[in-house]
Amino acid sequence: MKKQLLALSLFLSATASFGSGYQLNLQGLRELAMGGTGTAMQWDVSTIFYNPAGLSRINDIQVYGSILAVAPNTAFSNATSIGTSTSSSYNTVSQTFTPFNFYIGGQVASHSKLALGLGIYTPFGTGVQWDANWIGKYMVQEVKLSTVFIQPTISYRVSEFFSVGGGFIFATGTMDYRQALPFNFENGSNVSASNTQTAEAHLHGQGTGVGFNLGTQFKFSDRLYIGLTYRSQVNMDLNGGSATFQVPPTVASYFPTTGFDSQLPLPQVASLGIAVKPDAEKRLTLQLDFNYTGWSSFDSLRFNFFTNTQYLQNEHYPRMYRNTLTSRLGGNYKISRVVSVMAGAAYDPTPVTNGYVSPDLPDADRILLTCGVSVKPARKITLIAALESTNGLKRNGMYTYGNFSGTYQTNALTTGIGAYYNF
Repeated sequence: MKKQLLALSLFLSATASFGSGYQLNLQGLRELAMGGTGTAMQWDVSTIFYNPAGLSRINDIQVYGSILAVAPNTAFSNATSIGTSTSSSYNTVSQTFTPFNFYIGGQVASHSKLALGLGIYTPFGTGVQWDANWIGKYMVQEVKLSTVFIQPTISYRVSEFFSVGGGFIFATGTMDYRQALPFNFENGSNVSASNTQTAEAHLHGQGTGVGFNLGTQFKFSDRLYIGLTYRSQVNMDLNGGSATFQVPPTVASYFPTTGFDSQLPLPQVASLGIAVKPDAEKRLTLQLDFNYTGWSSFDSLRFNFFTNTQYLQNEHYPRMYRNTLTSRLGGNYKISRVVSVMAGAAYDPTPVTNGYVSPDLPDADRILLTCGVSVKPARKITLIAALESTNGLKRNGMYTYGNFSGTYQTNALTTGIGAYYNF
C-alpha cells in the first residue's frame, strides 16, 4: 500500500518537469520565432527578460503585450526495455494553455543613458491529464501549474560599447495535482456517490519566491553584438497547501483533509549570446545562444503533511536532476521597412536522468523548430506572430521508486500573437 501511495509526494516532481519538458522560452515572440535566441541584441522591450542590459538601448517608451496557446501531448506504451510486446498504449487528454507577457519600459528621457521598465510574464504554465482508467492512474491523473513573474528592471548604457542591467523578480504560482487511490467503495465498483471514477487525492498549493535577472551587452559595431545574462534560482515556497481525499468511509481516518509545506527550486540560468549582421545592408541578423541551466539544484524532494497517519507520511525522495546546455540558432530577415520574417531551431537536452522518468510529466531530449513574421502597419505599431513545434525524442524510461516503466514521447505546438507600441 505504501508504494502505491508514494505518488502522493510526486506532485513536486511534476512541477519541476514543467521547467524541463515545458520550459518553452516564450517571453518574446520575435525571440521565440528565432529559436528562443535573444541574449545578445535587443529587439523590443521584451529584452527585460532576455537581457536587461538591452533596455537602455530602447530609444522610445514601449508597451508590449502577447498571448500564446500551448498544446502539449504525450503518448505512452508499457513495452519493457527487453523488447516484449506492447499490451496497451495511452495518450494524454488534449488541452490548450495560454501564457501571456506584458512589458513596458525605455529610456527615462530622450537620449538618456538610464532606462526603467517592468515585465510581467508567465515562464511556466501548462499541464498534463491522463484518461481516468489509464494504467498509471495510481501515480498521476492530472497536473496543472501556472506561474507569474513580476520583474521591475533598471538598465544603464555606460557607453556605446557597453551596457548593464538588472531586475528583481517576484514569483507567484499555483499548482494542482490529482491521483487515483487503490480503494473500492462500498458498492464494490470503484465509483463514489458523485460518480467519480475511483477514490482520489487532490493537492492544491500556492507558492511565492524571489530572485533576480542580470545582464551585460557589448556592442562592437552595428553588425556585431555579444550578451551575457544570469537569472538566479527562484525557490518557490509552497506553504499551507491543501490536501483533500475522496475515499470510502472505512479508510477515511487514514486520509484526513490536511495541509502541507514544501519548496520547489526553479533553477538558475546563465546565457551567452552572439548576434551578427553579415550583409552590408544589414537586412539579415543571425543569432546564436547557449543556455546553461542549473537543474542539479533539484536533487531531492521533501514533502511535509501537517497531519500524519499510517499511510500519509512525510516523504523524502531523491530526484538527481542534471545540469543542461541548450543550443539555439535563429535569424531575422528584413524584407522591407514593413515586413520581417524569422526562423530558428534549438536542441534542448533533458535534465531527467535514467531511473527518474515518471508519468507526471515525462521528459526527453527535444528538438525545437520555429518561425514567425512581423508587420509594421504604422510608424509606432508592430504586430508579431510566431509558431514553435516542440518534438520530444522517444524515450524508454523507468521510475525506480514507483516501479513503473514504459515508453514516452511528448510533442507540443505553440502559437503566439502580440504587438508593441512606441510612444
